[in-house]
Amino acid sequence: MKLVLFGATGMVGSRIATEASARGHQVVAVSRSGQSPVPGVTAAGGGAAGSGKGAGPADLPREPPAAEADAADSAKVAELVAGADAVGSACVPPRDGSDPREPFLALNHSLVEGVREAGVHRLVIVGGAGTLEVAPGEAACDQPDFPEAYRPEALAHRDALTYLRTDVDDLDWTYISPAAEIGPGERTGEFRIGGDRMLTDAGGQSRISAEDYAMAFVDQLEMPVHPHGRMSVAY
Repeated sequence: MKLVLFGATGMVGSRIATEASARGHQVVAVSRSGQSPVPGVTAAGGGAAGSGKGAGPADLPREPPAAEADAADSAKVAELVAGADAVGSACVPPRDGSDPREPFLALNHSLVEGVREAGVHRLVIVGGAGTLEVAPGEAACDQPDFPEAYRPEALAHRDALTYLRTDVDDLDWTYISPAAEIGPGERTGEFRIGGDRMLTDAGGQSRISAEDYAMAFVDQLEMPVHPHGRMSVAY
């Protein structure tokens, strides 16, 4: 599979690039910096055969080629994704203190427009956890105890998800929300898949490592079971 991944140098995006490359997929890592998401991992010649879900970062066939672009530029998106089997987005809302909702929604509009123009049908997006429900019809980000510092970003993600659900019925998209807590950790391969409800463990915690999230993300690229919808992943 040829995957074009936007936001590939971030904490989650770099792990998705690593996971997909380790499974033998051809990954084009796109970011505004144009830097490689997996520095120092190189191999001569073409990639190795797909190594499957048991593969880890050490099994990377080669360093994914990097490209410099902004997902908010629909023409550039179309140029980069032409001929791809799937497009991934690990883009995040602006974190410069400004209201992220309008620019993040505009970015997702441009991303979808570029994917459409290129004739690619599969789109998988890294979503937010704040939009997950903690009770029927009640999102985490609407609760009084939701951290104010994270609310604008959560609302930006909600706008993007609403846009996908209401205006994007011509693409095979999946929006994948992580657990409430996500960060660097172990690649265990042991996690649960859910829907709109926030998944918690026996202790009431909602957690996932970025490595295991990346596994779930690439699983959906390889065998989509949540088309035109949102799924969640947590321990």
